[in-house]
Amino acid sequence: MTYKKPADKQIIKGRGAISQRDSRYNQQQREQFDDGWHQDSEQIECSQATQVSFETPKTIISRNQSPDVPFEQSINPYRGCEHGCIYCFARPSHAYLDLSPGLDFETKLTAKRHAADILRKQLLAPNYQCKPIALGANTDPYQPIERRYHITRDILLVLQEFNHPCIITTKSALVERDLDLISAMADKNLIHVNLSFTTLDPTLSRYLEPRASSPKRRLQTIATLKQANIPVNILLAPVIPVLTDPEMETILQAVSESGADSANYILLRLPLELVDLFAEWLHHHYPDKAGHVLQQIQQTRQGKYNDSSFEHRASGKGVMAEIIHQRFNLASKKANLSQPLPALNSELFQPHPVQIDLF
Repeated sequence: MTYKKPADKQIIKGRGAISQRDSRYNQQQREQFDDGWHQDSEQIECSQATQVSFETPKTIISRNQSPDVPFEQSINPYRGCEHGCIYCFARPSHAYLDLSPGLDFETKLTAKRHAADILRKQLLAPNYQCKPIALGANTDPYQPIERRYHITRDILLVLQEFNHPCIITTKSALVERDLDLISAMADKNLIHVNLSFTTLDPTLSRYLEPRASSPKRRLQTIATLKQANIPVNILLAPVIPVLTDPEMETILQAVSESGADSANYILLRLPLELVDLFAEWLHHHYPDKAGHVLQQIQQTRQGKYNDSSFEHRASGKGVMAEIIHQRFNLASKKANLSQPLPALNSELFQPHPVQIDLF
């Protein structure tokens, strides 16, 4: 795929995507351009506002069989993510809702507000088999709207009630709000926290992930979790060639000094609409590096922007991918982060018996 540089567009403050690109399912593709007519300022403001709708799914636990994913069960309390990370691999999933993977992904969100009740019913099912549940496999469970809806906290309350193991993946300091639940579960070896890092540069972070916690704040979160004896794994995700990979060693040393226990990484890949969205972002924010970054991404993906084949989607393939892999291994060992966290305890799971009224 060859990327064509678009015309300049207005950057929207507090949002990652620069455009409202149509999804791949639209029969007609549209592109915005300035025709010289004045656009009402109120209309512009409305187009930036976060809108939340609600859904009540029949089931809340998603299951996968991928050998590249270290869990079989996951829950995503929200569709879309207000953090607005331009690199998010989940952006193309918004096309299934007939919405744009661009600005719609970070402004038109869906909340599963009855998720905890649905989860309780699934855990009570006679044929349910307890395996760790990952919170935040696609979108962040602690994105800003969680402050209002508390869906993630409600889910954690159910998991704690059933002594069910859980893995949280987030880039938000809001995880500290639930320290009481997470700490109690950690005492029983029922929970790990994956804290995601991309860069330590506050300016780059603000462009890459505009509504996520700052890198400095995330370092403080590591220390807070460590003080509560909560296992913390650092996820360098994604590692972006040229743009963020030079920071790998510095990040690993910084998170180690803050109290992290282990680390993993995921190399950037650009599926479907994400190619144009990310390239557009690059040309606006880092035009002098855009061509080099895109070229290096292709070198780690066998000449493509995305390779979703098993065993390579996370680490890539080729000389550049291997160099990054070796650098990470050396740096993680030096920072004492190379040992994985211990397996979570699934033996304590005890569903509450269903009381049957015989009269």
